[in-house]
Amino acid sequence: MKASVLEVFLVLLVTGIHSNKEVSKKMKRPKFTVPQIGCDVKAGKIINPEFMVRCPAGCQDPKYHVYGTDVYASYSSVCGAAVHSGVLDNSGGKVLVRKVAGQSGYKGSYANGVQSLSLPRWRESFVVSESKPQKGVTYPSALTYSSSKSPAAKAGETTKAYERPSAPGTTAQPAALTQVLAEATHDTLPKPSSCAPLVTSSPRPQPVGPRSPEMGEVDSWKPGSVLLDAGFVPKEEFSTQSSEPVSQGDPNCKIDLSFLIDGSSSIGKRRFQIQKQFLSDVVQALDIGPAGPLMGVVQYGDNPAAQFNLKTYMNSQDLKIAIEKISQRGGLSNAGRAISFVTKNFFSKANGNRGSAPNVAVVLVDGWPTDKVEETSRVARESGINIFFITIEGAVESEKQYVIEPNFANKAVCRTNGFYSLSVQSWFGLHKTVQPLVKRVCDTDRLACSKTCWNSADIGFVIDGSSSVGTGNFRTVLQFVANLSKEFEISDTDTRIGAVQYTYEQRLEFGFDRYHSKADVLNAIKRVGYWSGGTSTGAAIHYALEQLFKKSKPNKRKLMILITDGRSYDDVRIPAMAAHRKGVITYAVGIAWAAQDELEVIATHPARDHAFFVDEFDHLYRSVPTIIQNICTEFNSQPRN
Repeated sequence: MKASVLEVFLVLLVTGIHSNKEVSKKMKRPKFTVPQIGCDVKAGKIINPEFMVRCPAGCQDPKYHVYGTDVYASYSSVCGAAVHSGVLDNSGGKVLVRKVAGQSGYKGSYANGVQSLSLPRWRESFVVSESKPQKGVTYPSALTYSSSKSPAAKAGETTKAYERPSAPGTTAQPAALTQVLAEATHDTLPKPSSCAPLVTSSPRPQPVGPRSPEMGEVDSWKPGSVLLDAGFVPKEEFSTQSSEPVSQGDPNCKIDLSFLIDGSSSIGKRRFQIQKQFLSDVVQALDIGPAGPLMGVVQYGDNPAAQFNLKTYMNSQDLKIAIEKISQRGGLSNAGRAISFVTKNFFSKANGNRGSAPNVAVVLVDGWPTDKVEETSRVARESGINIFFITIEGAVESEKQYVIEPNFANKAVCRTNGFYSLSVQSWFGLHKTVQPLVKRVCDTDRLACSKTCWNSADIGFVIDGSSSVGTGNFRTVLQFVANLSKEFEISDTDTRIGAVQYTYEQRLEFGFDRYHSKADVLNAIKRVGYWSGGTSTGAAIHYALEQLFKKSKPNKRKLMILITDGRSYDDVRIPAMAAHRKGVITYAVGIAWAAQDELEVIATHPARDHAFFVDEFDHLYRSVPTIIQNICTEFNSQPRN
């Protein structure tokens, strides 16, 4: 009897061990398979908070939109973001994706052959990293999608399907489906349609809203489809319009840009097409939008014509379509006439000029222009337009005899350091200038030809040289004039400086057109000799208007800075009013015995911003920062161009 019990026990023990081995074999973790997705799959379509995927080759293509840098909006292509970040190259591979919180803004950038776009805000973000699994983290072999038409199906991926309720008449939905409904309702669903049917207990939802041509039969339920009840349908299926967020543009490149393209007969159809492709590539790289760069196009031949202005298209996609539709005009290559057209007509408020953004004109020339560009470019620059020249297949030595204006590109731009002009040896190499050009036009700190408070004025100093000043104090006044002058960008096309000295009489020390560099102006100030005499300030203002400001350029801001140490022997009211009527902004600086009431009459309204008083000559230097600040504050508050 004992032997029988022992035998039974041993049999049971062996059977249990064998069963445990079988269970262990059955419970052995299956080998992890990395899901394959397509380049067009957006992170927001995948519900999983953290997952690993395999991307195909070719995701560098700009049609796969990416929003942000380092942290990407979930509306971005997963694989496109991986290439942009440098985790993958264009050959594809595995990448680890982790969802993070939404951002208040996403900054676009160009990296690794991908131009990401800017976005004001988005509800959800993600980051990408190399596909190194973390310990203790299980990544799904099948991804959970928030749309019934899984994009993974195109890539051959096994996708987790939402099961149909097993029993008729029940309204229960799988937990994952509830998650999908919450996800979709939060971001992609419109308000319930007023024509939607009432919620029923039927396991098969009724058709909702109008049927889009892309929808297919929405009332035909298929395994794996998402059941959305209560009158909701995904935005992608409710409307034929794209739900893609419209970029507001790159705020770090806020410029108003005009492209002047060569439509002359000599360019030919093939090269004209290359020129249009170049424009499209620039548009793609710029990230056009109301908060960033805006762009219009002027085509020139015999005469220029605007193809579209700054406010016609507000995003890169629409602009690229419009560029493709441009047809060649033919004729000569009158670039000078085109520049003049842009200066007079293009950068106006009616055409979308924002005033707060630098004006930039990029001129493309095949070979050389058939008219002169130097004078028209100078006028454009003096109007605050930054001129860039791109010369393609310029004249070789044997052709230079036919060029109307030798060295035309350097004559057209405001700096000859290569920043504003690019020379391309062949039309087939034009595409290589896209990124250098974009970088330059977006570098607003280096756009020296743009109007600023530092480079857009004719400044006339009216200096009291009366006997009460004295030789030593007069040198202090000249140092004050020099300290103010050196704050500005001085050249023939930037700020210009002139000076008048007065006693009973007046003397033009130098006019606006005399010196064209800061060094020359500062040296001229040092050489001004002390005159000595009475104090006729009213006559000095009248003299400055006639002999100095009458020769000011029409598009320059006219600033008069008058410095005196006493009350005038003559009336200042009438001359001061004449200066104000002629648009001369007058700053009055009084020292020691100067009359405060006269300073306020001379100064432009409001006097508190334009009249200054110091009790000693040695304290003049203290006024320099305030005067400069007020000049710039006033400039920045005025409409541009």
